Amino acid sequence: MKRNSVVFIVLATFGIISMLMMLASTAVAEEVIKVGAVQPVTGRFAFAGVHINAGLEDALMMANEEGGINGKKIKYIMEDGTYKVDVAVAAFKRIMARDNPIIMYGESTALGKAMAPEIKDRYKVLYSSTSFSSELANAEKNPYMFVTGPTYSDMFGILLKYIAKEKPGANVAFFYSDTEFGKDPIPYGRKMCKKLGLNLVAEEVAKVGGVDIASQVLDMKRKKTEYVIFQGFVLSPVSAVIKQSRAYGLKAKFMGTHWGTHKMLLDKLGPLAEGYLGVMPYAFYWQDEIPMIRKIKAWNKKHHPEVKYRPTSYMQGFMTGLVFVECLRRADKMGELTGDGLVKALQSIKNVDVGGLMAPITVVNNKIPMGKVYRANVSKKIFEPISHWIRTD
Repeated sequence: MKRNSVVFIVLATFGIISMLMMLASTAVAEEVIKVGAVQPVTGRFAFAGVHINAGLEDALMMANEEGGINGKKIKYIMEDGTYKVDVAVAAFKRIMARDNPIIMYGESTALGKAMAPEIKDRYKVLYSSTSFSSELANAEKNPYMFVTGPTYSDMFGILLKYIAKEKPGANVAFFYSDTEFGKDPIPYGRKMCKKLGLNLVAEEVAKVGGVDIASQVLDMKRKKTEYVIFQGFVLSPVSAVIKQSRAYGLKAKFMGTHWGTHKMLLDKLGPLAEGYLGVMPYAFYWQDEIPMIRKIKAWNKKHHPEVKYRPTSYMQGFMTGLVFVECLRRADKMGELTGDGLVKALQSIKNVDVGGLMAPITVVNNKIPMGKVYRANVSKKIFEPISHWIRTD
């Protein structure tokens, strides 16, 4: 009988220990917050995608180093979407099935639009992406999605207002890619041209990375185009269009939205970049007077000592990470660390300081509607601001 009692006590002790270990394991698991991402780290947008991925991950890991989300650590989970919708959709669903994160980041406008119905009705995760699509910033239609800056339409509006002020009644052309990314702001741009009294004389469409653009350039020359706004490209064929335009005697001014306003373009164009204008929602890496840029540089010096420069694509990823962290902290404080809680947190963001990477941010209709106009400085190989922060709400 005594022996049976000893055996019972031993077994009971092991049972209690096992239960405590399970509870401890569960507690540890609950202390980890998963953020998933499908990034274009290979494929035709990889030269931007690797930096977007680095920026997002750095912002999240910086938050971890500063104490996490009220003590909880963020785990970043990334898969390559290759900038192909079918590959990206499969990667998105794989991450959701395997890891069940409460936040997801996507690689393109096309992926966001493809996944929008399931994000709203099935997954219910806070979602942002590389895209500045107006549709993805529609809070009523896509409540779980947000754009980390002004939409492409907002950017077009800023540029068209600039044109209307500089040269009323000017001849304008839109030069965009045959992608969701390229087409997104075009309907809005048409309306704004009419509203501002500008003449939209041409809409030229080209493939991303295309080289045969002579017919489009000649069409713009024939229609006496004075301003050209690029949309839906990061690099090619923008440089080819500008070079051929100059060769054919087209003296138009060229402009770009966020993904067309970066140092790579200046390096590619050289003197031909003179006068190029762009809209940018974030500070550039060379703006050392800005506290967050100094902080980013210090982080990179410590964790990525081989890195000498971070492009605007990095800033987009980093800024999105800052918003994710702000939402997580607010939702956790409310005790609602869920997709719905994160949406509440997102909508509560008003006048939040982000160290000058943008002006203090306020989320309006699931976007941050502000930007600056920059002009290329060819001698310094940088973009310099020629406006203050412009709000578009």
